[in-house]
Amino acid sequence: MSNLSHAKPESDVDVAPPLLPAQVLLNDAQALQAAFELASIAREHAARRDSQRKLPWREVELFTRSGLGGIGIPRAYGGPALSFVTLAKVFAIISAADPALGQIPQNQVGVLNLILGCGNDVQKRRLLSSVLDGWRIGNAGPERGSKNTLTLQARITRDGDDYVINGQKFYSTGALYAHWVSVKALNDDGKQVLAFVRRGTPGLRIIDDWSGFGQRTTASGTVLLNNVRVEGDLVLDNWRINDSPNIQGAVSQLVQAAIDVGIARAAIDDAIAFVRERSRPWVDANVERASDDPYVIADIGKLKIELHAAEALLRKAGLVLDQVNALEITAESAAHASIVVAEAKALSTEIALQASEKLFELAGSRATLAEFNLDRHWRNARVHTLHDPVRWKYHAIGAYRLNGQLPARHSWI
Repeated sequence: MSNLSHAKPESDVDVAPPLLPAQVLLNDAQALQAAFELASIAREHAARRDSQRKLPWREVELFTRSGLGGIGIPRAYGGPALSFVTLAKVFAIISAADPALGQIPQNQVGVLNLILGCGNDVQKRRLLSSVLDGWRIGNAGPERGSKNTLTLQARITRDGDDYVINGQKFYSTGALYAHWVSVKALNDDGKQVLAFVRRGTPGLRIIDDWSGFGQRTTASGTVLLNNVRVEGDLVLDNWRINDSPNIQGAVSQLVQAAIDVGIARAAIDDAIAFVRERSRPWVDANVERASDDPYVIADIGKLKIELHAAEALLRKAGLVLDQVNALEITAESAAHASIVVAEAKALSTEIALQASEKLFELAGSRATLAEFNLDRHWRNARVHTLHDPVRWKYHAIGAYRLNGQLPARHSWI
């Protein structure tokens, strides 16, 4: 593995990323074509970016300019309102090429649904139109050292018509690449709100100190807020999101599962290529090629079955979300959507870890050489699947299927 000591210690937060025009994709076919084109470019140097921890600025810009960042925005706000099935496919395609590139905008998808769920019409039009214009949204929600992921220490206080935020965040995926940094904080009443801070605002510092051994180029590090001012119209009452049934958590989890499916797909593809082109057959197999080893053949078959099962569940989850979202969302329909997505998330986690580990058993010791950097698949799978514990997915699924218990409402189910 590469030495991360050369990582850049801090970003230049006074200069926002370049703002380039983004196209608006008109249909699902255009979105999938854009995803395949981006994946073809991103795949070319993905292994090198990982080993050198070179941030994918060019690829992120291409993602934004392609229009993929706004495919879920409703038509009423100028977006194409493409299907959740397509959303999942797009992230799986991109993540098979570079899962860090898939993860960087994953929080934007979740935040867009928060805007739709708890923003007023003025806020929706301003923020959603900015995304369609090429603005990116980054995350500054989680904190380190808190009781759990829902506990916040960051505070936002009223100051005239504006607000002032103070706090420290971590796991801030997308913030380094963003034009808007979405910050969760507690207001004067102790309720959670979501504030949109412009990059370059005085007092905002984004520190590129992410040192995770996987998903290395997501820059999911620290955001510091020291008396950061934000317009009153850019503060949303995030606490209202759970006043009524919604699919915000299910949508976020759908993207998570799609990224893991992409990781699994890439690991299996690389295993097949290595076995065909580089591996030696085991002496007892009595075959000329490693790809003729009957045990290797059987294991590849099993991996493909598991991958196809995960892909099928991912598609089913997208279809259910599309169906639920087309009608008035009830507690029961929202719960059903969450459970179906949880089933996809459970299986995508398993196959991402299994495929990325099995790669080495099938390909042999040569596959462990640093020049191939094939360990990035396992490192990426292991780190990304830690986003939320899959063991609680099985619990939620079992409680729902056995006892009719509806899952909790938050971004992790």
